[in-house]
Amino acid sequence: MVTTQLARRGITNERVLDAMRQVKRHEYVEQAFQNRAYEDTPLPIESGQTISQPYIVAKMTELLDVQPTDKILEIGTGSGYQAAILCMLASKVVTIERHFDLAKTARARLEAAGFTNVIVKHGDGTIGWSQHAPYDKILITASAPHLPRTLSNQLKEGGRMIFPMGEGREQKLVVADKRGGELELQEVGTVSFVPLIGREGFTDPGSDPRQYMSGRSAVR
Repeated sequence: MVTTQLARRGITNERVLDAMRQVKRHEYVEQAFQNRAYEDTPLPIESGQTISQPYIVAKMTELLDVQPTDKILEIGTGSGYQAAILCMLASKVVTIERHFDLAKTARARLEAAGFTNVIVKHGDGTIGWSQHAPYDKILITASAPHLPRTLSNQLKEGGRMIFPMGEGREQKLVVADKRGGELELQEVGTVSFVPLIGREGFTDPGSDPRQYMSGRSAVR
């Protein structure tokens, strides 16, 4: 997967590629889809959600520019796969999931994999977790309707946040760097994620979120 799919598509960060090699994606997908675990495609998981396409996981992680000393906040734990990749690269990962069953399963998977530098919380990811703020980096794996202000306030000066923004099947992938207390935004491509639900996100999930096949990318 790393050589034939990720490196050939332009992922060049060796730390990211090595993390993708080491984390076993099949351990984060449902039994029925384990034979497809290393295809470059999103797959269904519990609670009507999906595990993101490996390329978009690698691309968003590369854009996040994770350093070994970073404390990272992830919004949308899902299966735990993205959190596992981040655990390989950062000092500490705090991840929030709004679906109780997903949070419980992801916590068990990450513990079984031996990760000791991660905290999994069940709750509203749109308001972050101020107890552990400020964060060096923030990664949001669902599409926000606008710039998430509370999360922005929990980002350290000089930090970076990556998130999809917009409605419908296609959204903009945004890189936001915090300088002088404000976020400077740059659009880097298009993606398709489920909507970010919560107090500072979308209030109604609308139709079946599986239509978005979270984590499918067309990043250019």
